[in-house]
Amino acid sequence: MEESRLLRLPAVLKLTGLKKSTVYAGAKNGTFPKPVRLSARAVAWRSDELARWIDELPRATS
Repeated sequence: MEESRLLRLPAVLKLTGLKKSTVYAGAKNGTFPKPVRLSARAVAWRSDELARWIDELPRATS
């Protein structure tokens, strides 16, 4: 099992292809993993939670 890392917003946007507003809205309404507070002005997301979220996305069918 891969060790979990903390990813800052630019890495999360690149990994998911989502926009900043979509990430924060999803975290607020529970459809996207919530960030971890690093300091008063910094947050990050756990890579294992993001990987699980990606794996649970429905696959496109033809």
